[in-house]
Amino acid sequence: MIYILDCGSSKTKFIHQMVDEYMECKTIPFFDFKETNQTDAMGVIISGAPILVTEEDMTSYLKASKWIKDLSIPLLGICFGHQLIGLQFGSLAKKMKEDREFQEIEVFEESILFARLPRIIEMQEDHCEFISVPQHFKLLASSDHCFHEAMEHKEKPIYGVQFHPEVSGNYGNIIIENFLKTCV
Repeated sequence: MIYILDCGSSKTKFIHQMVDEYMECKTIPFFDFKETNQTDAMGVIISGAPILVTEEDMTSYLKASKWIKDLSIPLLGICFGHQLIGLQFGSLAKKMKEDREFQEIEVFEESILFARLPRIIEMQEDHCEFISVPQHFKLLASSDHCFHEAMEHKEKPIYGVQFHPEVSGNYGNIIIENFLKTCV
């Protein structure tokens, strides 16, 4: 079972549709995911959210997601989910110019997440802040608009992308499929 944790993004349904093509999945509200869910989970995806980590009191999210650091199954954070993973590992968040367009993302580090994809891909953005690369993670990709587009933990199967693969067409579908391959 792949758990998709819905943080309130209107795009979460598209994550569910993509994952459902490959594996059994269940979408639940972010705050409903507990350690007991992890017994039948093969992987977890955290969605985007309609909030800004630079403006919101993140205490409740950080408290509810302490499990991220101890998780032993694959985890993918998308946009807000990416930022939340980073914050759990000590990232700093900063405001940036709003970006709601497709951008060229340059992938410069090998990763299962970007297998079978060209070095430059176009992905849909929907954010106005970014995070620093946390310790124990490697930066995988950047764009002209955002330095930190994708990351991977150096030892654990934890991945984050600032962009939205769930609404980025075939290349986005391949990224989701690549993540799901780490879950089996």
